[in-house]
Amino acid sequence: MNSVRTTIIFALLLNFNLVFGQSSVISGTISSNDKPINYATILLNGKPTNTNIDSLGNFTLNNLNAGSYRLEFYCTGFDKTQRNITLAENDTTLLTVVLKQIKNSLNEVVISGTMKEVSKSDSPVPVEVYTSQFFRANPTPSLFESLQNVNGVRPQLNCNVCNTGDIHINGLEGPYTMILIDGMPIVSGLSTVYGLTGIPQSLIERVEIVKGPASTLYGSEAVGGLVNIITKKPSQAPLFSADIFSSNWGDVNTDLGLKFNAGKNVQSLLGVNYFNYQNKIDNNNDGFTDVTLQNRISVFNKWVIKRKENRLFSIAGRFVNEDRWGGDMRWNKSFRGGREIYGESIYTKRWETFGIYQLPTKEDLQFQFSANGHYQNSFYGDVSYNAEQLISFGQLTWNKAIGNSHDILLGASYRRTYYDDNTPATNNTVNNIEVNTPSIINLPGLFIQDEIKLTDRKKLLLGLRYDYNSIHGNVFTPRANYKWTSPNLKNILRFSVGNGYRVANVFTEDHAALTGARTVEFTESLKPETSWNGNINYVKKIYTKSNASINLDASAFYTYFNNRIIPDYLTDPNKIIYSNLVGFATSKGVSLNVDLAFQNGLTILAGTTIMDVNFTDEGINNRQLLTERFTAVWGVGYKINPLNLKIDYTGNVYGPMLLPLLGKLDNRAAKSPLWSLQNIQLTKTLNNKFELYGGVKNLLNFTPPANSIARSFDPFDKEVSFDPNGQVVTTPNNPNALSFDPSYVFAPNQGIRGFLGFRYTLN
Repeated sequence: MNSVRTTIIFALLLNFNLVFGQSSVISGTISSNDKPINYATILLNGKPTNTNIDSLGNFTLNNLNAGSYRLEFYCTGFDKTQRNITLAENDTTLLTVVLKQIKNSLNEVVISGTMKEVSKSDSPVPVEVYTSQFFRANPTPSLFESLQNVNGVRPQLNCNVCNTGDIHINGLEGPYTMILIDGMPIVSGLSTVYGLTGIPQSLIERVEIVKGPASTLYGSEAVGGLVNIITKKPSQAPLFSADIFSSNWGDVNTDLGLKFNAGKNVQSLLGVNYFNYQNKIDNNNDGFTDVTLQNRISVFNKWVIKRKENRLFSIAGRFVNEDRWGGDMRWNKSFRGGREIYGESIYTKRWETFGIYQLPTKEDLQFQFSANGHYQNSFYGDVSYNAEQLISFGQLTWNKAIGNSHDILLGASYRRTYYDDNTPATNNTVNNIEVNTPSIINLPGLFIQDEIKLTDRKKLLLGLRYDYNSIHGNVFTPRANYKWTSPNLKNILRFSVGNGYRVANVFTEDHAALTGARTVEFTESLKPETSWNGNINYVKKIYTKSNASINLDASAFYTYFNNRIIPDYLTDPNKIIYSNLVGFATSKGVSLNVDLAFQNGLTILAGTTIMDVNFTDEGINNRQLLTERFTAVWGVGYKINPLNLKIDYTGNVYGPMLLPLLGKLDNRAAKSPLWSLQNIQLTKTLNNKFELYGGVKNLLNFTPPANSIARSFDPFDKEVSFDPNGQVVTTPNNPNALSFDPSYVFAPNQGIRGFLGFRYTLN
């Protein structure tokens, strides 16, 4: 009995010591960007604490003994933060923990939606952000090809021979997409053809994508959406970087970046991209090169001048020179422009400059400017296309906050477009004499935007733009955006509606007008296209108990077009007929992005878009050619930390699309098959400076049909017979009544290939 009593007393004393000896406390707050974080995980000496964190980010760790502790704060989307603390008895320690967001998080800073820097979650306009790390999972020679892994965005090849292409956003062709660099529009119809090639990817910080009209801020050409390429700030760029890779097809891509100072207040960023491919390959045995031969060099230079009160002043420029060729395997430059051996040879020179200067005034006044010149000397067989395009653009903006509720942006802009070529686009007949008359369009404009803070969780963005087109007259483009955020910041709902307009230039936008044996016909003077777009976007953030994160981003979109210009390949197989629709066109659909990140190093980014793009002309409804009904993309990455090894598996899949046939007897398929491009890559980090990577592209070895180029053996139609109306007639050697045509193209001809590269970064 005494032993039992002794045991009870000992246990009570031990419990008393545990209760009253552990009297030290650690408490504090967790936040990021002045906003509380209530979903972090706190580890104490490597073990989870299961500590509750309230809505204000406050936490408390009670009953701690005197001694040393290691606190680790984990939160998906943020860098890990560690604190080492030594406690005395009855000690109380207060901590202020600020978590730093990592790239690809929902709170990335964006500018594309409002022309001002805001966090992605605060932007009333839905903006998708893709960092340089995203594109490194599938390295390509150009940003044009890199966009193949972005949901709802598809690089579309427009010619089987010269392999030029454009960017489709939600099924709308390249001319509806505006390309910007550092927020400045590279305004030209050739933007999506050449604006996304030759940019040194080592200098790219991120790419922002807005789907839907942005004409209110950026004017014409931002009808379907915009792609904004944000280059690195010199202060954040490495001293030197190099990224070089090659494949077993013989192509070599080189990216070089260099940062240097020119005095105390001037920093500069220099980038060079060089791509070379000179290996003729004809795996489909059609007599033509599967991939065009290219020799391209691009030089990019950006200067940032430090000024008083941190006022902005930067100027940048880029020069691109490219020699591109595709065609008959027997072709060489002695056949350029002739009718003996067919080839498409394109010489391109392009320069761009753009910048921003903040005026030395109390008010926030900024002058933004850009200019570009594009010179093209091309032959498509014996058809020459020589073009010169010069565009200058200036814009003055005034940003003014009024009270706590209104953030107003006013702007005045002027754009001048000069275009000249040797096609009917700039030829007029005066007194039965053909006269060359270059096109000159002046486009002054004004716009106003008011970002209204209704409550802490509700925003309304209203905008209106007025432009005066010197040829087409007055143009108004309004828009409205509404954003609602849940109290815990885990739900965001956005509504958008806006108007867009676009002035078309067929020969700079559609290379099918120049290639092949078809002739171009305009049935009328083309009027500007106009559109109305509505968009609903919902973002959901989910954090699991295992500290994994799930980000859902869903959208529904609808665009209605008037005066839509759609090339008609079907009415006459020998012509491409351009006219404004006598009716309307629509693009509608839904999309979903899913972003998963796990603590074990596994990340999954997947997306799908289902859409219907059609047009009604003279009461007849038609599905748009070369537009898929659904698409899906994915990127799966897994990092094996002990080995410093990362595995990336990326891919896409496209649904069938209607293809342009040459008539009822054309024996090629009217629809493309379901097709997919898939890639795998291993990246080994050797130290803080070197990365070695390699893998396989197009794992499934998918290529389009070998007969995609109609009558590739007779590209000048020397053995094709025509009736008095110019229609192809059947003959024993042409039973399907075909003529040479390379416009039947929906996928690249390049099959499976291995690649190997390395990166070097000196910080």
